[in-house]
Amino acid sequence: MASKKHASLDFPLPFTTVDVVIFTVLDERLKVLLVKRPDDSREPCPGAWALPGGFVDIARDEDLEACARRKLTEKTGVASPYLEQLGSWGSATRDPRGWSATHVYFALIPSQGVALSKGANAADVAWFDVETLSRKSRLAFDHSDLLRAAVDRLRSKVEYTSLPAFLLPEPFTLPQLQRMYEIVLGRPVDKSGFRTRMLSADFLEEVGVVESDSNRPPMGYRLKDREKAVFFPRTFSPRGG
Repeated sequence: MASKKHASLDFPLPFTTVDVVIFTVLDERLKVLLVKRPDDSREPCPGAWALPGGFVDIARDEDLEACARRKLTEKTGVASPYLEQLGSWGSATRDPRGWSATHVYFALIPSQGVALSKGANAADVAWFDVETLSRKSRLAFDHSDLLRAAVDRLRSKVEYTSLPAFLLPEPFTLPQLQRMYEIVLGRPVDKSGFRTRMLSADFLEEVGVVESDSNRPPMGYRLKDREKAVFFPRTFSPRGG
């Protein structure tokens, strides 16, 4: 028996987009990538800075993550970063063009070797200091809210996971890794026990000593798995706490 064609939809569909909050560390500061929207009065939020993203391309994106990875690669040239879904936001007011739903991911990439590309529908692209943005900047659409949610999620998970390691180029040393935790958290981390915790979690492998000014060159490490974070049994204590 031949299958019947689906009846045409009799209700309007919302816009469906994917936005990506791309984090890195530059000059010992946590940064996020933003794109500047075209300065065209026909565009929503003309001239405003926004998170990179765009509409789902049903011809190229087999799922939401594929769309997020495509957008990230287009903007940074990085094909395989750490990527995690943050959540979904939707309303009739977040986009002046109509009812829209966006699915948000956050990515962690080392800053080295990243080649930024503004793309066809952007006037500029740049890294911005997360702390400065959270205090005084207003981004396009509801992207300020999305960024705050991503920063909160990142810092919360850093307390009990290996996420900061994804911000480092390999090989890296344990002192470099500890410093990355401190930058993301915005506070010092108690050094005692840090080395034990990192090595006992079994997510690092040695790659040999690395160049250093020290009389005892430090051991270099790399991640065993660059797609999954490791969870620790307890959170970090502040230095001196």
